[in-house]
Amino acid sequence: MNKKHFLTACLITLFVSQAIGQTTTKMTTGLARERKFSLSTTFLVFMNFGEEKKNTRHYEFHLKYRLTDKDIVGVKAATWKLFAPMGIPLWDSLFLDESEFLPGRLRESGLGISYQRMLWKGLFATIEVLPLYKTYLDKENEKVGHGFKLYTSYHLGYHIALFKNRMFIEPQLHCNYWPVDTNIPDGFREMERKWNNYFLFEPNVYIGFKF
Repeated sequence: MNKKHFLTACLITLFVSQAIGQTTTKMTTGLARERKFSLSTTFLVFMNFGEEKKNTRHYEFHLKYRLTDKDIVGVKAATWKLFAPMGIPLWDSLFLDESEFLPGRLRESGLGISYQRMLWKGLFATIEVLPLYKTYLDKENEKVGHGFKLYTSYHLGYHIALFKNRMFIEPQLHCNYWPVDTNIPDGFREMERKWNNYFLFEPNVYIGFKF
């Protein structure tokens, strides 16, 4: 995520929350029981345009089920194409610098699970575990390797209900950690080993509806 995406996320959150007003942010127990399921995505899905070499072609969807008023479980499906190591900090001067680009692209796709716990009013914490199948592509878009990554993320955010609890947005911060990352080709490994296997304080916004 770059700084332009972060500002876009902030603007989306501000505009929607101001337009709907505080009266739509409260989720009653009755409405929560009527709508057990939700389907959501990240605002990054709407950012799949612009300069190709800095576009991750990010697609991500969450199907969740409310077990109780406070406990929500879900399935996460995601895919993206990385052009640089995932571990470069957002505030580092080399973030999005072409000197740190991979010698090609890394396509990662997976299906995982999530658990969300409502803490206080709309405040929540979430953990997501996403096993990823990796495909390495060179600059000619030819496959040069495959691997596996275990990707986890830890979220703190706020649930804002909209339109009588039919829709919602969830601005949040999360930290990402991938303890397992296998079969990295030599050229890619040279770039990856310079950076961490975690990414801290990524801003995000989820947008979804309930049914």
